[in-house]
Amino acid sequence: MSFYAWKPYVPVATRREQAAKKLAKMRKKGAKVSPVFIEGRTIASSFWGKAWCENLERYSDFASRLPRGRTYVRNGSVLDLQITKGEITAKVSGSELYTIKITITAVAVTRWKSICSDCAGSIDSVVELLQGRLAKGVMDRVCRQGEGLFPGPKEIKLSCSCPDWADMCKHVAATLYGVGARLDKQPELLFALRGVDAKDMVVGAGTLLVAPKRAATERKVLAEDNIAALFGLDMAVEGEAPSATGAGAVAAAVDDIGNAPRQVEDPLAPKTAARRKTPEKRHPTSARPLATPKRAAGPKSKGPAKGTAQISAARKKAVRGRMAMA
Repeated sequence: MSFYAWKPYVPVATRREQAAKKLAKMRKKGAKVSPVFIEGRTIASSFWGKAWCENLERYSDFASRLPRGRTYVRNGSVLDLQITKGEITAKVSGSELYTIKITITAVAVTRWKSICSDCAGSIDSVVELLQGRLAKGVMDRVCRQGEGLFPGPKEIKLSCSCPDWADMCKHVAATLYGVGARLDKQPELLFALRGVDAKDMVVGAGTLLVAPKRAATERKVLAEDNIAALFGLDMAVEGEAPSATGAGAVAAAVDDIGNAPRQVEDPLAPKTAARRKTPEKRHPTSARPLATPKRAAGPKSKGPAKGTAQISAARKKAVRGRMAMA
């Protein structure tokens, strides 16, 4: 059979069995592999995975080999897939185990700034961004051909160890579709691959504007206008003499405060003591003198002092003498 002749067709079940055996052999040798498993016919189901696959299919440069690549990735032929900054490496099972290396240039700084500027204020959090919960305008901007986040043919360099002369062989196509399937579970790998930070698209989102706390003096100290209104005073402005009305009102207030009787409670007086009865008032024309309140009982008096009795007797004698002369 010629080198350029078509190889015999291998059924899908046989391909999967061969791929499983090669994967087991790699793990037995201690290789840390990350295979791509596709359940069903759908390669990608999330926003980022679908957008990646659609970006591949929109370029005519890749159209001829993409269908074979979809078959390979569905068959489990991508035994290992690693995505790092600017590089994709893979092991794909075919007639042999082939090594694939794909280099993708980082997003230009001006292009990335333009994307972030156009999406500013539309993305609330990184979680929302990675889950693909984006507005249609943001989705269209991110996926824009030649100006979005996804690479174009000129930004991709392809390499495979298979003998196929085409750059986009079925093994490379299977690897690129495998990236779409991987983005379903790890969408952050897209930003790492393009050399950008997803947080840049969420600048200013989720920021809480906390009002500054007022100072204690602002809350507790009254303004001069409030003081004047409270006491009915005419406050003088700094640098001006107080008015006569204001000065008089202040002086009167001070006098009232100073002359007001101060009530001092006797600490020794019992709180439950009965109030004293006030003396009964008599009419002025009544001959009977007003009853005077009885004094509280005290120690018995022994009579007036000796000097006091002599003075009283002398006064009585002087009064009697005046009456006799009259």
